[in-house]
Amino acid sequence: MTTSAGLVEVLKRELRSRGITYASVARELRLSEASVKRMFSRRNFSLKRLDQVCQLANSEFSDIARALHQEEHLISRLSHEQEQEIVSNPRLFLVAVCALNHVGFDQIVATYDISRPECIQLLARLDRLGFIRLLPNNRLRLLVSLDFSWLPDGPIQRFFNQQAHNEYFRSRFDRPDEFMVVVNGMLSRASSAAILTRLKRIAREFSELNNQDARLPLHERSAMSLLVAIRHWELAAFTELRRRKIASPTGGR
Repeated sequence: MTTSAGLVEVLKRELRSRGITYASVARELRLSEASVKRMFSRRNFSLKRLDQVCQLANSEFSDIARALHQEEHLISRLSHEQEQEIVSNPRLFLVAVCALNHVGFDQIVATYDISRPECIQLLARLDRLGFIRLLPNNRLRLLVSLDFSWLPDGPIQRFFNQQAHNEYFRSRFDRPDEFMVVVNGMLSRASSAAILTRLKRIAREFSELNNQDARLPLHERSAMSLLVAIRHWELAAFTELRRRKIASPTGGR
């Protein structure tokens, strides 16, 4: 991502976190909403427009640039060894997930059977792993980016596949805030790439909303897990029914 694109993404998050919509920006700038959307999608801002939007977000340009700089130094993945250390200790894993969901120190010890000294020790281990920064008064600073994900086929994903997979799907997915759908189709490479891009965008939006909602009290938030997947796959029973290709005789046409 270029610097200009990164600045625009940070600015969009600042607006979203304050509940400022494109329509609100359009009214303030006396532009059409379509023009504002086009300005953001093309990342085409004059210095004057950029300054005006920063003011709407109650931010200085230097604040936006500083936030981008900090984000560029965040990690998007842990190493295999780091994941293994986390997943091998259920309490460490729990505290890591709490930190990832912006659950603070006092909320962790109040919610789970973890003493204050033990929680400090666990957070210190996550600090050494570079997952968080443990600050004075047991405050936490998460050191992972919005694009953070567990390693594909890494220790934590394997843990999910082996132990949590059945728990996750043991549901009708029929609550108002739940949804599951299985769609089968045959797509071209271009269409597959387009769907993949949109799924990655959804995952990033989930992370953005998770960060945004961190300002709310814990009792107003619920643990949610988003599973995003797409792969080349055909039911084995269908594959068995495929006609076998007959090899041509040697030298034949």
